[in-house]
Amino acid sequence: MDNLQELYRKIEYLRSNGVKMKEIADWVDMAPSVLSSLYTTVLPHYLEGIKSYPAEEALDSALALVNNVSKKRLLSNIDEMILHLDEMELAEPDGLKDNPLAKQLMEEIRLAAPKVEAFKGIYTSYSLSSSSDCLKMEPFLFAPSDNQVRVGRISAYGEAQWGFGIMPDPQNFHCMLNEDQALQLTLVTIYLQIPFFKNPRQLRGLYIGQDYNRNPVARRILLIKESGSTEIEEFMSRKSGLIDKEDFTPEQQAYYDYTCQAGDFIKMCTVPSLRMDESDLIKEKKMLAL
Repeated sequence: MDNLQELYRKIEYLRSNGVKMKEIADWVDMAPSVLSSLYTTVLPHYLEGIKSYPAEEALDSALALVNNVSKKRLLSNIDEMILHLDEMELAEPDGLKDNPLAKQLMEEIRLAAPKVEAFKGIYTSYSLSSSSDCLKMEPFLFAPSDNQVRVGRISAYGEAQWGFGIMPDPQNFHCMLNEDQALQLTLVTIYLQIPFFKNPRQLRGLYIGQDYNRNPVARRILLIKESGSTEIEEFMSRKSGLIDKEDFTPEQQAYYDYTCQAGDFIKMCTVPSLRMDESDLIKEKKMLAL
């Protein structure tokens, strides 16, 4: 039964690397509909069920939810399926073979999950608002799974945004997410410094993104831990928004003083009528001082 968890991990890894379900099904000689039922229904319910019930009972309960997966065939073919999936992992896409950085990034995504156990959970972030002199408050989620760290953020305007995290060394955690709709990539990168002890109450770092005019901006960000939970429902219930100065609590005043002062952000702007000489540099600095 332990092989079922390994089977799910391998399918999830391939899916997170952009491999389509039909390609995986063809590789393991299985109908796509059967593999889809196995991956989306049977295996997740089985892995949840073994937390409370014997493995045999958990599997029977999970299989009862679908009508196209045979228990006998699944258990008799599982070792062969895992072997085929191992071969598929080694058969890298041509794009990764030609791009060592992309290959290394995929590997770092896979390796990150066990490294974030010390600080996984739900946080509230504080940073400078791009639209007004307010303290921006946004919930964050760091949720490790078998093959990645899922990073979630609820923007100040209530939109849930998703990405991933990597931890190439013990002191730094890098989050990347898309703050726009899926059809348009607006990359946000957050660099967090990780203290050397378990369950830190706060994380500090730099937030790099774009302002409302699509100009690059970098600013301080502070994350305060609210819960060790990684449940999506609890995360989605958290509030976000902009906090006016007159409504600050004493703690929020300290957060504002740390993240929202003149030296706490760096910004560029698009200068019209470019001459492409040193006068443009002077003009841009003057505009930013306004």
